[in-house]
Amino acid sequence: MKPEIDLSAARQYGSLELLAKQLVEGFITGLHKSPYHGFSVEFAEHKIYNAGESTRHVDWKLFARTDRLYTKRYEEETNLRCQIVLDTSSSMYYPAENNGKLTFSIVAAAALATLLQKQRDAVGLTVFNDGIQFQSQVKSTPSHLNTLMQYMQGLMKAAPVQRTTHVAETLHLIADKMNKRSLIVIFSDMFESADDTELFSALRHLKHNKHEVLLFHTFHKPTEELFGFDERPYIFVDLETGEKLKLKPAEVKERYTAEMLKMNKELKQRCGQFKIDYIEADIEKGISQILIPYLSMRKKMA
Repeated sequence: MKPEIDLSAARQYGSLELLAKQLVEGFITGLHKSPYHGFSVEFAEHKIYNAGESTRHVDWKLFARTDRLYTKRYEEETNLRCQIVLDTSSSMYYPAENNGKLTFSIVAAAALATLLQKQRDAVGLTVFNDGIQFQSQVKSTPSHLNTLMQYMQGLMKAAPVQRTTHVAETLHLIADKMNKRSLIVIFSDMFESADDTELFSALRHLKHNKHEVLLFHTFHKPTEELFGFDERPYIFVDLETGEKLKLKPAEVKERYTAEMLKMNKELKQRCGQFKIDYIEADIEKGISQILIPYLSMRKKMA
């Protein structure tokens, strides 16, 4: 399925902020209601209903059992705090013709930030590759969102720099810094220089302090998972180390696809085990085709 927004065109778009607003208008039209409304509110206790109060939080099931009116009180009445975590390591610039994974992640992150700020939730941004390159405060003001948009638009237009990935180390640092309960949204291809044990430990660490965690596992399925290259010699270049390897796809395809499927399956299973929302983000599907189904599911769960 062809994406509804051409990623090459998105890089040349005059305003990331305007593009994100257009996407959000489409999301809201399709969803009718924000999927994140009241996301951070947790039930704490009941209290006796007082005449004149809003009946919005009356527990009608309890009324049916006791014939007395009680309202639900909540631990946290503040709006949602969201930290968007964006991987900008060299592998995220693949495919090179449109910097596909990075462009997809930036536009999707911008749309989510706009959606959240629209309902006055607080949003922050962390950018990393071989370390944390940028980390903003978490705010809900329009001027703060505009600052994040300008920064992300600069990232989208910048030339790639050879950088390795330290996902596990970065996620540990974020988990240590995030003291208030937050929604943490990660955009990454999850190519990690450390071993899998450390990566899974970092994902589990993020669940500390009752954070809600979303992982948009960003990849180009036709080539990165299915290895769909023509049968001719290629020179494959590791974007993070610069190492080159000349071979014919058929020589490695069976083993490569088996290893990739195994790795992705384990990542998905571990996310399920840690109660992390795992979203398969094949950039060939397009932004709306990935975000809208997830947001629809989120709305049903809210």
